[in-house]
Amino acid sequence: MAALPVIALTGYLGAGKTTLLNHVLRAPDARIGVVINDFGDLNVDASLVTGQVDEPASIAGGCICCLPDEGGLDGALAKLADPRLRLDAIIVEASGLAEPVAVGRMIRFSGVENVRLGGVVDVIDAASHFETVDRDPSPPARYSASSLVVVNKLDQIAERDRAAQLDRIEARIRESNPAVHVVGAVAGKIDPTLLFDIADTVEDSGQLSMRELFLADGRSEPEPHLHLHHRDGTHAASVTVTSTGDVDPGALLDLLENPPAGVYRMKGTVAVRSRERSRRYLVNTVGTTIHIGAAPPKARTNALVAIGTGLDVDDVRRRAETAVRPVVGPAPTAGFRRLQRYRKLSI
Repeated sequence: MAALPVIALTGYLGAGKTTLLNHVLRAPDARIGVVINDFGDLNVDASLVTGQVDEPASIAGGCICCLPDEGGLDGALAKLADPRLRLDAIIVEASGLAEPVAVGRMIRFSGVENVRLGGVVDVIDAASHFETVDRDPSPPARYSASSLVVVNKLDQIAERDRAAQLDRIEARIRESNPAVHVVGAVAGKIDPTLLFDIADTVEDSGQLSMRELFLADGRSEPEPHLHLHHRDGTHAASVTVTSTGDVDPGALLDLLENPPAGVYRMKGTVAVRSRERSRRYLVNTVGTTIHIGAAPPKARTNALVAIGTGLDVDDVRRRAETAVRPVVGPAPTAGFRRLQRYRKLSI
């Protein structure tokens, strides 16, 4: 069974975390579980939460990063990771006092089986950020843990000053986290496909769904697909390539470790031949986090999907095609060992 992504949603008090959460929960056909830190008022629209057992799983007792190991997070994740719920993702909304570093670490090292860190999303109030969060000479530690930063409430800044403020915040974040993905937003409206997979966004457009990619007969040469997901906020783009045969794991990992500009997530299935036989792997990346698992038994086609914003489509396509280009014979030893190291870290 594929590991379920658990997304940490963090942000200073009043930055707009709950507004963003309520927005992405409205994505059609998405099945999302939510863990809420009950520190203050509960403002999530419970009617939007899919897969709830009795109510949205919640954690009492204050800041999520201060819970003991036997505290509520693992219990909530275990409840929502039940395969019978068939969730697409779990979102953990931390309190405004929680540090992204601690929240991400708790999810990454959770004792719950079949879950993986699906990213650390930090929401920033564009209008008050430098008066409330980033006030010291050194950048705050929270920057280093985030995979995606949403600079929210841009509408509260004069239109002529918005681009400059966004650039200033992004430059400051990149001082300590050069690989972070930064997007601007109003009222928390970002494209949900940046966070999790939504079936209708690919199936309605004619682009192959991941299920179809897993079961397709495949083609002798990679065939790219491009799809733009337009929402009422920041939009995401995706590029898909497919192939048949065994790939070079070294070439694949070169792409995963150093993705093209603008790519935030990558996912797919690939076949790699060792000396004994060909094995299939399920690949998921978010930011700099790489997860390698066992592919579904029926997966037959190599397929790689890159998702992000502001993509140079030609560059993404070219590099993705190189990563899934079939090779003859067993995989080079160095590349196979790199793949196995990631596989062990993902278990």
